[in-house]
Amino acid sequence: MIQDILQEADAHNRKAIVALGEAFNKIRTGRANPAILDKVTVDYYGTETPLKQVANVIAEDGRTLSVVPWEKQMVPAIEKAIMKSDLGLNPATAGNNIRLAMPMLTEETRKDLIKVARSEAEKARVSIRNGRRDANATIKDLVKEKELSEDEGKKGEDDIQKLTDTAIVDVDKLLAEKEEDLMKV
Repeated sequence: MIQDILQEADAHNRKAIVALGEAFNKIRTGRANPAILDKVTVDYYGTETPLKQVANVIAEDGRTLSVVPWEKQMVPAIEKAIMKSDLGLNPATAGNNIRLAMPMLTEETRKDLIKVARSEAEKARVSIRNGRRDANATIKDLVKEKELSEDEGKKGEDDIQKLTDTAIVDVDKLLAEKEEDLMKV
């Protein structure tokens, strides 16, 4: 029974860490990363559609992204969507290919992006702690209903705390890597 609760808490922690990694991928670092465009949606025949469903996005080199639409008539709509996306990217079109040069990050921009990264990390920590709270509440309910002994309940809570501590360390590692990545010139 406790094992099920531990597995559920561990799965919750892993989901929070995966979500943090996805959030970090969307924070621009000055290097070309196709994940930056994941939130961009394009008007595709009247329907807002994710960019990666209407075009191929690749990193040509460390500073340039290339967007190749699958339909030539989508080029203006994709350009418009990228300009409206609030990413600070200016598309340059050459025929059917849209190139996005990643601008250099200023010191101030880097510090702002680090604040965003720290905020995302804190959201992940809060999510992990909420998972711990829920798991502990489940264990306390089982002890109260006499389905678990108090010793088993205490051991379960200790195990959940260990899982939580490990997940928080993972979040801190991801944050440190992202901060280092952002400060690289």
